Amino acid sequence: MTVTAVVEDARPLGNALSANRLPKWAPAAVAVGSIALGCGIGAAAGLESHLQWGLISALLFLLISYLISARVEGRRQAKDRFATSIVWVAFILAVIPLISLTVYTIQQGIGVVNGNFLSHSMKGVLQSGPGGGIYHALLGTLQQVGLATAMAAPIGLLTAVYLVEYGRGGLAKAVTFFVDVMTGIPSIVAGLFILSLWNIALGFGYSGFSGSLALAILMMPVVVRSTEEMLKLVPNELREASYALGVPRWKTILRIVLPTAVGGITTGVMLAVARITGETAPVMMLVFGADVINSNPFDGPQQSLPMYIWMQYSQVNNDFGYARAWGAALVLIAFVMGLNLIARGIARWRSPKGGH
Repeated sequence: MTVTAVVEDARPLGNALSANRLPKWAPAAVAVGSIALGCGIGAAAGLESHLQWGLISALLFLLISYLISARVEGRRQAKDRFATSIVWVAFILAVIPLISLTVYTIQQGIGVVNGNFLSHSMKGVLQSGPGGGIYHALLGTLQQVGLATAMAAPIGLLTAVYLVEYGRGGLAKAVTFFVDVMTGIPSIVAGLFILSLWNIALGFGYSGFSGSLALAILMMPVVVRSTEEMLKLVPNELREASYALGVPRWKTILRIVLPTAVGGITTGVMLAVARITGETAPVMMLVFGADVINSNPFDGPQQSLPMYIWMQYSQVNNDFGYARAWGAALVLIAFVMGLNLIARGIARWRSPKGGH
């Protein structure tokens, strides 16, 4: 009798907690109504900027969502919905500039990008006239980024292996500290360092390799940090099982740890490559730019896509230069976006999959 009474008394309580819920379509309806009301307020107030209309709509969405939820569901659930609404608004505010930039770049540059634009250089082309292309800049970017990756990726990988597998005491702390410092170094500082050491002190001239040295400095801490985090995710049980079988530490790292983390390591390297591809300051200081094709990154000035964009857009009242700059920017964005997609694909391909 007592158990039955307790169960019967518990039923109304459960029903009360699950009652008075807003339908699933309520947030979408509130969002549509807030946008319409925000646009109406913006138009009535004479606000010309659509950004102001959007901010008004976002504030209205937060306020209306909270009020309706508090009225129907209670204050506790209203606070939860308010926090969720803030997250969605922040997400939209972060995505809109990215989408706007991408769409605007496509609109401005799609009319220039074609086979001729991708296969020709600026040799013999007037800067104020039509024609020309980005072949020399695209070739320079690929070579400079490739050399920087060839230098930074192995050093960063080995540094991360040392910090995770061997690093103990003051030396490991010092390496970690300097990696953190290098992560925040501005690109212009890396360019000045290579200019002072490589070009002035050692006497080497402008070249694509000089720019690659500065790009490698910027890339290295990113590789170290990403690789270090991936190695820490490898279960210690795998290492201990290998040690129990008498396998040396170096062979355990080579055959167990690195293959397990290779997906995350590759993703980190690809993201680091994407990070340095758009760097302009070191290239301006060390590579110097050129209008002709220079396929030798170790001798003479060499063009790159960021430098090409700056040179074309820096010309005042030159519609042809502006068009070429936007076309090169579109190619650069597509290249970086492709690297990010490849990195995500590798991460998904190499991610652990649970058995059934």
